[in-house]
Amino acid sequence: MTSADPPRSTPADPADPAAEQPPAVRNEQVLSRQLSSVQQTMMAIGGAIGTGLFLLSGLAVGVAGPAIIVSYVLMAGLSLLLARGLSQMAVAHPTAGAFGVHADLYVSPFAGYAVRVSYWAMEVIATGGHLVAASIYMGFWFPDVPGPVWGFAFAVVMLYVNSRAVGRLGVIEYWLAMIKVVAIVLFIGIALLFVLGATGAPAIGARNLVAGGFAPFGAQGIWLGCCFALYSFIGIEIVGVTSGEAADPGRTIPRATRRLVLGLSAIYIIPIVLLTAVIPWQQLGVDRSPFVTALAGAGIPAAAGVMNFVVLSAALSSANANLYLISRTLFSLSRAGYVPRALGAVNRRNTPVNALLASGIGLAASVLVDVVWHRTAYQILVGVSLFGALFVWLMIFVTHIAFRRADHRTSGRPARALGSYLGAAVLFAILISTRWVPGLESTLIAGGPWLALLVIGYLATRRART
Repeated sequence: MTSADPPRSTPADPADPAAEQPPAVRNEQVLSRQLSSVQQTMMAIGGAIGTGLFLLSGLAVGVAGPAIIVSYVLMAGLSLLLARGLSQMAVAHPTAGAFGVHADLYVSPFAGYAVRVSYWAMEVIATGGHLVAASIYMGFWFPDVPGPVWGFAFAVVMLYVNSRAVGRLGVIEYWLAMIKVVAIVLFIGIALLFVLGATGAPAIGARNLVAGGFAPFGAQGIWLGCCFALYSFIGIEIVGVTSGEAADPGRTIPRATRRLVLGLSAIYIIPIVLLTAVIPWQQLGVDRSPFVTALAGAGIPAAAGVMNFVVLSAALSSANANLYLISRTLFSLSRAGYVPRALGAVNRRNTPVNALLASGIGLAASVLVDVVWHRTAYQILVGVSLFGALFVWLMIFVTHIAFRRADHRTSGRPARALGSYLGAAVLFAILISTRWVPGLESTLIAGGPWLALLVIGYLATRRART
C-alpha cells in the first residue's frame, strides 16, 4: 500500500466503544476483559523469560565475551521501539488477534494471515520444547519416571488452567513468573556480595570483565551476540495479545508495556553483567547453566538442585503463557475465517476452549516430534520457530509504519515512525546474520520454504472463504 492509497482501516480512538472499531476487531470482542496491567506485565515476563536466560546465556557469552552486555543493551533498545509501536496499535485496536489483525487492517489480508499462522506455529514449537525440557528437569529428582509421563501431565494441567476464566489464569501466571523474578533477584544479591567482597573473601571487582579484553571478538562478536540477546526479548509482544482481554486497554496497555520493557531490561542486563564479573567468561559453557557455574564457583551449596527448580518453573511458566498465546491466535484465525468456525467459539467463561484444545493437539505433535526425531525433523521445526519469531517482529514494525501513515491521512497528525524504520532495518540485518551464528543457522534456511507454505495456505483458505 502506497501513501496515495486509501487506508484499509483508520486508527480508532481508544475512548470510543466497540462500535467504532473495524469489523475485524469487533468480531473478536467476545472475550472477557479481566486482566490488570500487572497481570499483563507478568504474563509477558513469564512468556519472555524462558530457559534461555538460565541455560543459553553461556552460549551467548561465548560469541561476544563480556561485551555481550552491550548486545543486551542494544536489543533492549530495539525491544523498546517495538513495544512503543505495538502499544499504540493495541490501544487503538485492542483485540486478541493483536498484531495479526493490525497487519490485516493496515498492510494486507495476506500479511495478517501470515503473521498469525507464523506466530501460532512458532509458539506451538517453542511450547513443545518447554514441556520436553520440563520433563528432563523432573528427571533430576525422579530419574526412574519416563519423561513423556511428566510432559503429558504438565500439558493436561496447563490445558485445564487455560480453560478457566482469564482472570484466574492471570493470577496463576503471575506467581509462576514471580518465581523466576525472585530467583534472578536472589542471584543478583548473592553475586553482588562476591563482587564487592562482602563475604569475607577478596572482592572480585571488575577483573573478570576486562581479563583478556572486554570485547575479545570485536564488533563482530557484539553483533552476533545481538542475535542471541534478541531471542531473550521475544515474548514482549504478548502485551498486544492480552489487549483483547485487558480490563481497561487505554490505561493498562501503556502501563504494562513500560513496566515490561524496563523490567525485562533490568532482569536480563544486570544478571549478565554479574555473571561475567563473577566467573571468567571462558568458563561459561553450554554444558550446564552458567548460573549453576557461578553459584557453584561461589561455594553455594545445592546450587544444582536450586537452579533445577528455577529452570523447571521457567519452562512451565513460559509454556503456560505460550499456551494462552496460541489459543488466542487460533481463535483469531477462526474469527477471520481462515480455519473452521468452531475454533472461534467461547465457553460460558468467554474462553476459546475449542481453539485451546486444538492447540493442545498441535502441542502434542510438537512434543512427539521433539522426542522421536529430535536431531532431524525437530531441527527443521526449530528453524521455523526461530524464523517465525523474527518475521513476526519485523511485520510489527512494518505494520506500525503503515498504521502511522493511515493515522496521518485521517487526522493530520505527523506520521512519525522513525523508530519502526530503524527497528525493521536492524531486524532484517539480524535475520540475515543468523546464517553465521552457531545454533541459529537453521533460521534463514527455514524461512524460504515456510513463506512458500504460507502463500499456498493463504490461497487455499481464500478460495474456501469465497
